[in-house]
Amino acid sequence: MKQGYKTRQKEQILQYLISRSGQHITAQEISRHLADAGTPVGTATIYRTLEQLADDGTLRKYTIDSRTSACYEYVPETQGCNRHFHLKCMQCGTLFHVTCEHLNSLESHISEHHGFQIDQSRTVLYGVCEKCRKEKT
Repeated sequence: MKQGYKTRQKEQILQYLISRSGQHITAQEISRHLADAGTPVGTATIYRTLEQLADDGTLRKYTIDSRTSACYEYVPETQGCNRHFHLKCMQCGTLFHVTCEHLNSLESHISEHHGFQIDQSRTVLYGVCEKCRKEKT
């Protein structure tokens, strides 16, 4: 987390996200966790803190669609989240991290033939996961 104004509430939110590193967490989950821990924090404070942490690069923010709450992910600087693609299941909401040579080839093609560089950390491909497809049959 970059230096700046620190509050006890901001630190509690960040510590929860760090404890769930690599997972995608919503503001509602944070609110529920803090309330269960006996340290409730207002929803507006949680959203404001999440936005600040996303703006300073401490968190990754994923906005899936206009109906679904954004989710946030703490990624340690040493781990990074910028060298793989993300797949989002439109039925169960799971966000998958995918490292795939075929997708990397697509990225190279787009760069070489269309002059456009993809930011993998912000790329989300939407579809239906295998588990949800199996449940439908």
